[in-house]
Amino acid sequence: MTSKPEPDAALIGAHDVALAALREITPSSTIGPAAGYLLEDDGSVSLRFENRLPGYPGWYWTVTLARVEDSDPTVLEVELLPNEGALLAPEWVPWAERLAEYRAHQAELVEQAAAEAASGDDESGDDHDDVDEDDVDDEHGVGDLLHAGDLDGVDIDELDDSTADEDEDSDEGAPSDDASDEEE
Repeated sequence: MTSKPEPDAALIGAHDVALAALREITPSSTIGPAAGYLLEDDGSVSLRFENRLPGYPGWYWTVTLARVEDSDPTVLEVELLPNEGALLAPEWVPWAERLAEYRAHQAELVEQAAAEAASGDDESGDDHDDVDEDDVDDEHGVGDLLHAGDLDGVDIDELDDSTADEDEDSDEGAPSDDASDEEE
């Protein structure tokens, strides 16, 4: 079993070096008083300072220091690290997993709608489009609720004025049948 080396008193007392390194990356107003130290496995020491940044309760500024033989302490790393109980972002979930969960939920909604339609238990009396089982994609288990050219159920080509102008321009150059125009 390997044990950690004894903490170097010169590293533990190098608060001035640590504070100078911190002031290079953050304003002095965000640095609080010293909050202890951590002895690392390699013999380096991480000095901790309270954090005063809004939105980061329970986080500490940490400056890791080391020295070779009898030289002066050197800064290895400066970072903002969470303490126990600090507010953290939720665990990251890969896009493929989120998509699979979304598709499973959509399939569940399709099944619920089909079950409600089959049982006739639609008590709301609202007129709404029921999801047709023919729209369900067997490969993915999700209905093709949006079709090509649709954005959230709206055909974007219908909203594009430039396509309407092009259609009108192509009609203007075409010869017209005057006889049919006169009959109208």
